[in-house]
Amino acid sequence: MKRYTYFLVLFSLWLCAACQREPADTQWPEITQESKPWTRWWWMGSAVNEAGLSYNLHELAKAGMGGVEITPIYGVKGEEANAIPYLSPHWMRMLYFAKAEAKRLGMGIDMNMGTGWPFGGPHVALEDAATRAIFQEYEYKSGKPFSEKITVEDEKQKEIARLNKLIAYAPGKACIDLTAEVAEDGTLTWDAPQGNWRLIALFTGKTLQQVKRAAPGGEGYVLNPFDAEAVRRYFAVFNEAFHKIPGSWPKHFFNDSFEVYGADWTPDFLEQFERRRGYKLQDYFPEFLEKGKSERSARILSDYRETLGELLKENFTQAWTEWAHERGVRTRNQAHGSPANLIDLYAAVDIPECETFGITDFDIPGLRKDSIRKENDGDPATLKFASSAAHISGKPLTSAETFTWLTEHFRTSLSQCKPEIDQMFVAGVNRVYFHGATYSPREAAWPGWKFYAAVDLSPTNTIWHDAAPFFSYIARAQSFLQDGAPDNDFLLYLPIYDFWHDQTGSHYLSFAIHGLRDLLPAFYQTVAEVKNEGYALDYISDRFLQTTTVENGLLHTEGGATYKALILPAVKRLPVETLARIRQLAEQGATILFAGRYPSDVPGLSQLNERQGQMKELLRAFPPANQFTKTTVSAMDKGKIITGKRYKEMLPLTEVKPEVFQTQFGGELIRRRHADGYHYFFTLLQNRPVDGWVPLAVEARSAVFFDPMTGETGKASLRKKEGQTEVYLQLKPGQSVILKTFTDKQVSVSNWNYRKETGTALALPDDWTMHFTASDPEIKETFALPALGSWTDLDREDLKRNKGTARYSTRFHFTPNAGCDYLLDLGDVRESARVYLNGTFVATLFAVPFEALITDYLKEGENLIEVEVTNLPANRIADYDRQGIEWRKFHEINFVSITYKDTPFDHWGVIPSGLLGPVSIKELKSYIP
Repeated sequence: MKRYTYFLVLFSLWLCAACQREPADTQWPEITQESKPWTRWWWMGSAVNEAGLSYNLHELAKAGMGGVEITPIYGVKGEEANAIPYLSPHWMRMLYFAKAEAKRLGMGIDMNMGTGWPFGGPHVALEDAATRAIFQEYEYKSGKPFSEKITVEDEKQKEIARLNKLIAYAPGKACIDLTAEVAEDGTLTWDAPQGNWRLIALFTGKTLQQVKRAAPGGEGYVLNPFDAEAVRRYFAVFNEAFHKIPGSWPKHFFNDSFEVYGADWTPDFLEQFERRRGYKLQDYFPEFLEKGKSERSARILSDYRETLGELLKENFTQAWTEWAHERGVRTRNQAHGSPANLIDLYAAVDIPECETFGITDFDIPGLRKDSIRKENDGDPATLKFASSAAHISGKPLTSAETFTWLTEHFRTSLSQCKPEIDQMFVAGVNRVYFHGATYSPREAAWPGWKFYAAVDLSPTNTIWHDAAPFFSYIARAQSFLQDGAPDNDFLLYLPIYDFWHDQTGSHYLSFAIHGLRDLLPAFYQTVAEVKNEGYALDYISDRFLQTTTVENGLLHTEGGATYKALILPAVKRLPVETLARIRQLAEQGATILFAGRYPSDVPGLSQLNERQGQMKELLRAFPPANQFTKTTVSAMDKGKIITGKRYKEMLPLTEVKPEVFQTQFGGELIRRRHADGYHYFFTLLQNRPVDGWVPLAVEARSAVFFDPMTGETGKASLRKKEGQTEVYLQLKPGQSVILKTFTDKQVSVSNWNYRKETGTALALPDDWTMHFTASDPEIKETFALPALGSWTDLDREDLKRNKGTARYSTRFHFTPNAGCDYLLDLGDVRESARVYLNGTFVATLFAVPFEALITDYLKEGENLIEVEVTNLPANRIADYDRQGIEWRKFHEINFVSITYKDTPFDHWGVIPSGLLGPVSIKELKSYIP
């Protein structure tokens, strides 16, 4: 009996402990190497050593970085003797050491497969270098024999370019291939038939582009990415280098944005074109050179552009990924800038990577707006090309080159970075890759070694002092954003053939991040209209539509993502195969929206009449075209067709619930599925505070909030109203929160702390003192402040030119009210702050709003508050330039400004620094909505 009682007590204790533990599905996901932010890590001149590698990696790991991508670039003046040639045995040993050291620190190593960008180097022979087409024309009127030298006129190409084709054209006559008639010295002697002849010569030339920002041992020609054999020979160099140092393979190989300037050809292009498009391009050189000014010319240009994109995808991107996989390495690729269909090119690698380039003008009260800034080219609609490709192809991660530029060097704060990150998250990015950090020896004089195009996230920047909590915020958010599966509402067809057909002026067309919105205005307008109605999109290409299936009315892409409907945005030209597949999907139960019109034409030139007839026959199965005068729903076998002109009227007919957080509350969100429900990332990037019931587009029996800024969690208040689940949400401008919903499960977890201001607030006294815990130049004095404000406004010249951390302190009397919480509001902070109350650390505040709960740190009576504020290094670097201190000591482009000019910073005005306030303590009352 005693033994039975003993075991009963043990079981009761175990059961009590188990009940007190929160279940795993209501806890934060594990923070992994992948969920932490990574950074591009420039090796300047590859002048690295083991001590420096250890120091740099340790500092990055200590702050919370998950890994680095090694990209060697040009070197540092005076360090030439320490430069290590790229891929040399010494360089490979440094890579091996860095990989081992990173592993010891829990980090990963990626690597650019070249130095600078794009791929290329000394091992790229001229025959494998980026290639261009050179066309020259000759006129001939019959009557005497034609005799002329057919040689390239461009002096730079005379010894390089090779005649590929010489074709003669005359009105009403078949063209004549004269290539074989040209002698070795280029002479053509031709007794032409009667008529006025136009001879067009195609020379295969070279762009002569050198690797941009190359490191020692990486200088040389840029690779021809359209040539399969050239690409294979490029890989062979890496096979040899890595074979010599086993175990040095990185986690990922990386390829930067496509910047192979002027490369529009490859030696076997004509053969590839004929095989893929079904006719000879050389038969139509006159129309091709019209650059889209006639209908036939536009069709030929479309075929050319499609062919070039296919060659890039197959001969480079897919071949690269297959080569890497054979060696146990994955690939990261930036497809933008290329001439290919961006969706297909992004989807061809393991991690599609987009990029931000500039800063967004958010309407967030208190967010500092810098006078020197670059408008963001990487807006959410642009970023979604990469995340869409990841979603529809089943790739779990979408990476982003983050913070290439925001403001001018030394002027960017963490508070400006945070909303940019949030905007990337709602666009589907879930793997932040900073741009970035530079290897810099510990002993290097400040500001250390620096790359010219980056928000410097390295230990020599003052914002590094408080960067770790920012990195923790990213890691917490990404732990959810990498979990589960995407759950966007609709697929939006990318009308690539309309783009390829309609763009005139040049045969070559690229999809660069800069100006992409201007290149595709109608498409971007569609994205905006659908988003404004509260729905989420992914883009889809013709290739992925072919593998999409229907089950229970839902569209399933080959990667496993599901969608409620497919939208075709006023598409004019569509391949017959794509329209046939769309018809099949509708017949099998899918919902298809046609906006504005049905497709009415096919792209390209080959078998045009036959394909146009096939399209007309396919369109007979669809509802009449006259239905576009009003919004109409029509049945089509198991599915339905929605036609109309206004998305505002068409989208509700899908019976998909919108997210009103976007439409009524001005917020941004992304939703993902997990095994038991959904999780949301909510962020508020404009001045519309939310404090109320927000309807959700999904059903939920229970839900849990997760605050990625603080780590706080709690059960959310839900209710049903008119059959729809609503959550009570409180968000201030600049804030974000994660909501995890459970469709059928009632989870047991502590309630989320909802709080409202009571109207009682304590303004802290003006008698603060300030002293510097760190300053350059050194400042030892303690300052008695008559009022809070920028320390640069004090009557001290060195305060206008220093960088550092100042500790502000004051005492105040306080009598708390029972049952109330208290919120510290620091007001205006330049630029980040660590808060201590009564000698105990409270929080690091780096973003708007600069607020922290301090209830547990207050005591009745006298309290001591201390706030350590770190400023930007802008005033210090401007003073360096005014003094003529030579810190720009780098080769090649050296260190240019945001305008890409060699502009010193000595003209900058003084940047406010410190705790500007006002500082107050606000009383809050907890409640359950």
